[in-house]
Amino acid sequence: MSTESPPADVERTADGRVVPEDEDAHPVSVLELFFDLVFVLAITQVTALLAEHLTISGMLRGLLVLALLWWSWVGYAWLTNSIDVDDPKTRISFFVAMAAFTVVALSTPRAFGDDALAFALAYAVVRAMQVGLYSYGTDDDDPNHGAILRLAPGFLLSATLVIGGAVIGGAAQPWIWLLAIVLDVMTPVLLGDVGQFRVHAGHFAERHGLIIIIALGESIVALGSGVTNGTVDLRLIVGASLGVAVAATLWWLYFDIVAIVAEHRMKQARGGERAQIARDSYSYIHFFMIAGIVLLALGIKKVLLDTGEPLHLVPAVALCAGPALYLLGHIAFRLRNVHTLNKQRLVIAIVLLALIPLVHAIDALAALALVSAILVGLVVYEYVRFHEHRQDLILRIRASS
Repeated sequence: MSTESPPADVERTADGRVVPEDEDAHPVSVLELFFDLVFVLAITQVTALLAEHLTISGMLRGLLVLALLWWSWVGYAWLTNSIDVDDPKTRISFFVAMAAFTVVALSTPRAFGDDALAFALAYAVVRAMQVGLYSYGTDDDDPNHGAILRLAPGFLLSATLVIGGAVIGGAAQPWIWLLAIVLDVMTPVLLGDVGQFRVHAGHFAERHGLIIIIALGESIVALGSGVTNGTVDLRLIVGASLGVAVAATLWWLYFDIVAIVAEHRMKQARGGERAQIARDSYSYIHFFMIAGIVLLALGIKKVLLDTGEPLHLVPAVALCAGPALYLLGHIAFRLRNVHTLNKQRLVIAIVLLALIPLVHAIDALAALALVSAILVGLVVYEYVRFHEHRQDLILRIRASS
């Protein structure tokens, strides 16, 4: 892995190192961590939605709801990167947004049924609160203030479409919600110049790293939710251990070097380029990592429900496609940041997808063992193959910080 050369016009020190853009100290606040607790609940509820609709269409609908939840969380990640969250009025507003987000989460399992309107109305409150907090928390001469006002119409129209889809219901609802999320995601491209945002790189990278941990926590929660008979026998112990092993490999693959290099690359960038990296690498690409973890959690949950029987098709797809999607997210992350292809992760992603028919046919515990062995093998290979390069890269990053 190599880092991309910075633009030629950046300021450099006498020894040729890039002078990073000035950045005020902006650590992740305890209020943000508190807010993220409702996202934990929301992710858990998405897994419940997927578990109740074990069809391909049910999986796609679950991922659609996850996309809506993710993009609303993304809005608050950008928000807290820009405003002072210590203001009492801001804190109270966040609590209101948390209450609305909690209603969204509680409505998620029946978002395509009886709770569709409750989901949609609460979701609209969450999005409106984000825009309102941006307007309140930034001064008129702050470039972030003008940038969010240009994006607000698209965000609010998307929320209106979510309400409309809930009211119409039926077969049209998922298509209207799909249109809503496409509009939401494309709004920064179509209606505004994201480069006008000023981004605190360290805070932004840390916030998204923490949300990866939160999502991985859902795969751990799945270990408990997958146990229904209360009997801890040998097969359950093995299954739980394999589930932890899989979650640990996903943690390792992200935090061992990927997160470090990406944060360094964003810190090197200046102005509009930094904001574009934040949008592409974190707001867009991280969704695929989160979706992969949620699918994996579904697969693990179903394995532990009955370790001695083959998995049904959708859980088998989730168990293999989840980590494959996670790895594809990493590949896109690296391509965006350093413009190189992680070949070994691409190979493993393809292998995992190719193994779906086999995983569908064999004992569930054996299937989890196979997926775990492949991911552990990938971690071991990368550690042995790139250990010296990794150490050298980290030393260079530290020297340039």
